[in-house]
Amino acid sequence: MSGKFLPYGRHQIDEDDIAAVVDVLRHGVLTGGPKVDEFENAFSRVTGAKHAVVCSNGTTALHLAVIAAGIGPGDQVIVPAVTFLSTANAVRMAGADVIFADVCPDTGLLTAETLIAALSRCENAVAVMPVHLNGQCVEMPRLDGIIQKHFLKVITDCCHALGAQYAGGGGPGDGQYEDFACFSLHPVKSIAMGEGGVVTTNDASIAKRLRNLRGHDMRRDPEDWKMPSGFAPDGEPNPWYYEMHELAYNYRATDMQCALGLSQLGKLGGFVRRRAEIADRYDAALTGLSNALKPVQRTSLAASAWHLYPVLIDFKAVGISRAELMRSLHGHGVGTQVHYVPVPWQPYYRELCGEPDFPGAERYYEAVLSLPIFPGMSDSDVDRVVAALKQTLGLTE
Repeated sequence: MSGKFLPYGRHQIDEDDIAAVVDVLRHGVLTGGPKVDEFENAFSRVTGAKHAVVCSNGTTALHLAVIAAGIGPGDQVIVPAVTFLSTANAVRMAGADVIFADVCPDTGLLTAETLIAALSRCENAVAVMPVHLNGQCVEMPRLDGIIQKHFLKVITDCCHALGAQYAGGGGPGDGQYEDFACFSLHPVKSIAMGEGGVVTTNDASIAKRLRNLRGHDMRRDPEDWKMPSGFAPDGEPNPWYYEMHELAYNYRATDMQCALGLSQLGKLGGFVRRRAEIADRYDAALTGLSNALKPVQRTSLAASAWHLYPVLIDFKAVGISRAELMRSLHGHGVGTQVHYVPVPWQPYYRELCGEPDFPGAERYYEAVLSLPIFPGMSDSDVDRVVAALKQTLGLTE
């Protein structure tokens, strides 16, 4: 990559990935074929979940989980203020109400304290959606007692966290701390499917419902049918027949996507290890460099998947705005991004929920900047990013 423009993130596609997709195009079923089952089985093995249900993207994964959890009008769901739009939007798409929670200003993560504060503003909280941000995990053991006390369902947003590992064993999506876990396989995530999403669960009946929901709830299993018209006079099921029992969606993933996902899934360990090496190199170069710049604080209860490498910058202290810094770094061939504008700041949610008051989210948002990190980066690429950052900010050792 050295000498080329470095985006904040990108996929890594090799010839074997291409060959896997081409094989489906030449010989396979394009959608609804065997690659879907193969991918789901492989994803279950990797995450440690009993069931994995693949769908079209991370947003549809979140929406499916919210519906399958039985969440709807009149229910309240706690969502951290710092996340992508889809976490909160999935709740609204089901007709439920979002109650935003503040986050730690040093990590952007939901904490036990901010969860308790959000619960104090709830009248009918039924679920919480912890977001594993940047690849780092919410410290779920510290939330577990609160969750159990309030009988909350848990839908973890793991879209940044495929490949992360808990210190005590296992990892996001294995069901230790959640009823549902939702993943994204967008090109900048741990593995790429072009677009793609997965919901994991340890409940077989819920997994069946998720599969129904992603395909218009078209039920072809005679055991599910309610109407006698599904059966011929001799009692045999009519071969063309199907039933729909509830409103559902076309959230399916194709066999082409799943073939790519299968190929990529076999590389997950190597991808995450390389991301960790890059993060360590950044840490070594940036830690202690200036009080005005620091890597986002690492959490202690899980190893990050390092989807992003964010730093926190005191822009007032360095005498340059974030926009000016981003433009300058772009001129040096370094792409950066901000993850994220807090969701309560959005006009839709301001009108719905009122003016936001989340000091932790505000502090995090005002300081955060994501530097390039992806497996194809070389050590010299990392050094080039650091050199450009130092030069632009006027920092020295």
